[in-house]
Amino acid sequence: MVSKHNPSGNKKRSPLSIFAVIGLCCFFYILGAWQRSGFGKGDSIALEVTKQADCSIFTNLNFETHHNDVEIVEPSKPKAQVFKPCDVKYTDYTPCQEQDRAMKFPRDNMIYRERHCPPEEEKLHCLIPAPKGYMTPFEWPKSRDYVHYANVPHKSLTVEKAVQNWVQFKGNVFKFPGGGTMFPQGADAYIDELASVIPIADGSVRTALDTGCGVASWGAYMLKRNVLAMSFAPRDNHEAQVQFALERGVPAVIGVLGSINLPYPSRAFDMAQCSRCLIPWTANDGMYLMEVDRVLRPGGYWVLSGPPINWKTYYQVWKRTKEDLKAEQKKIEELAEQLCWEKKYEKGDIAIFRKKVNDKSCRRNSANMCKPRGSDDVWYKKMETCITPFPKVSSASEVAGGELKKFPARLFAVPPRISKGLVEGVSIESYQEDNKLWKKHVNAYKRINRLIGTARYRNVMDMNAGLGGFAAALESPKSWVINVVPTIGKDTLGVIYERGLIGIYHDWYKLQKRTPLALFVTFSFLICDRCEGFSTYPRTYDLIHANGVFSLYQDKCSFEDILLEMDRILRPEGAVIFRDDVDVLNKVRKIAGGMRWDTKMNDHEDGPLVPEKILIAVKQYWVGGIKGNSTSSAE
Repeated sequence: MVSKHNPSGNKKRSPLSIFAVIGLCCFFYILGAWQRSGFGKGDSIALEVTKQADCSIFTNLNFETHHNDVEIVEPSKPKAQVFKPCDVKYTDYTPCQEQDRAMKFPRDNMIYRERHCPPEEEKLHCLIPAPKGYMTPFEWPKSRDYVHYANVPHKSLTVEKAVQNWVQFKGNVFKFPGGGTMFPQGADAYIDELASVIPIADGSVRTALDTGCGVASWGAYMLKRNVLAMSFAPRDNHEAQVQFALERGVPAVIGVLGSINLPYPSRAFDMAQCSRCLIPWTANDGMYLMEVDRVLRPGGYWVLSGPPINWKTYYQVWKRTKEDLKAEQKKIEELAEQLCWEKKYEKGDIAIFRKKVNDKSCRRNSANMCKPRGSDDVWYKKMETCITPFPKVSSASEVAGGELKKFPARLFAVPPRISKGLVEGVSIESYQEDNKLWKKHVNAYKRINRLIGTARYRNVMDMNAGLGGFAAALESPKSWVINVVPTIGKDTLGVIYERGLIGIYHDWYKLQKRTPLALFVTFSFLICDRCEGFSTYPRTYDLIHANGVFSLYQDKCSFEDILLEMDRILRPEGAVIFRDDVDVLNKVRKIAGGMRWDTKMNDHEDGPLVPEKILIAVKQYWVGGIKGNSTSSAE
């Protein structure tokens, strides 16, 4: 019953009970302290248990993350495969540009020099060896001028191009004097002449295309003008020209103007050049010149040096008639007018054309305009003889597609493709947030590997570049990044070029055409589509960044195939940064364990509870043996 003097029903506690509780607390506190001091019986019992367990004391703790990183032993599945070295004859293996396979294809329109990847049954499942004596390339800028002979042991160009100053062999190195067929006295003087017409020095020109680049000396010397040149040349009788370019630390890929579109978006380059590239510009009704126009930005420049320019001087050397060369130049100039280009300069061996900023003043009476299919939908697409329309403008002074800031302000300015809402799902705000995120990610990478951002990693590839945030955060004269945009994902390569960066379309697998029966087999047994190699030589990249690549392809392509291709293009002692879900990375890590890679898992920057992790891999140094598949390791 509740007392009327204490309506709440609470009874007052006596002072004696309070003191009793305090006393018990003090007693147990003192008892616990006594036992922990080493004099209690409980402590001696714990000590005896420890002795019986025979535990070891570790002085070097492994702080590597272990979140969900326990290998599950499944009796039905084999252990991680150990990949053997390929035969030394594959030292320079380029899977999609191999000479033997190329010769089976038509020579019309250079089809045989295009990409022809091996079918599944012909693919190599081994590690491409480095040549005996392979050495770490010289660091930039020394690498621009010198290459170890052991790394690219091919001397033919030193003889074939001796008079043109392409490359010289001296002792155990190749020396590159900076010459070219149309600039035997050096690229610097040639570029100075171009700069008298083209605003190269003020940041207006940042991205350039070199068609038929040779050993890429033009691109090498444009780098010191803060211009990134994407150079390409076929794998042909000019042995290892692209390999030399990449070994020098200059961006380049194996490629050709043939029957399919170039793997670049429309309006990508601020300038393009052909220095005696011997591309038949007037063939196929000007189709190749139309393709250059597609990738040339409104207001951009095209440089032609070599035939037919200055034909009056060289017609006998070129073994062609005056009439033939004169007609060819006239045809080029007519095509240029159809493309809305103006000739700005012609002197000596050089002619310079400029593409107008829009089509308001173009004279295109009967021009064959391309049908709308998406001017950036070009991967494995047949090249057409048609002119890519300018984007619409509202005034004669407006730059079609949007005006760009000068570099370096252009790097983090909002690209026109984003400000105009042309990239689905990307707003100005999300673009700016992406930049902040990648600055954070790159800072985390540098804490893990302090060599990132130094000349140690000169040639860098981002396998799934997104908006180019990784490359932008890493931007430095010490390195360059080729931004790969897989065509199965969101098309962001145009944005990357608008930022003043370079990149390429590529898919690490190709969707195969199948009969209904084959489709049934595919869905029933999860047979993967064909994984494809990149258009480069082995050992051409120092650092590869793979953000979300394996999540993107996990239902489409074998992880093993992608990793073997990464190993092919990665230099000995080069590094890979994987960023992906932890379960995906555990699968990657298991395969990498059989590839002579050292790996280490790291937590996400935001802590161990984030399921996305960072896996760092370093390729071990090893070279091909003298016989068969034997190998020898570095001492």
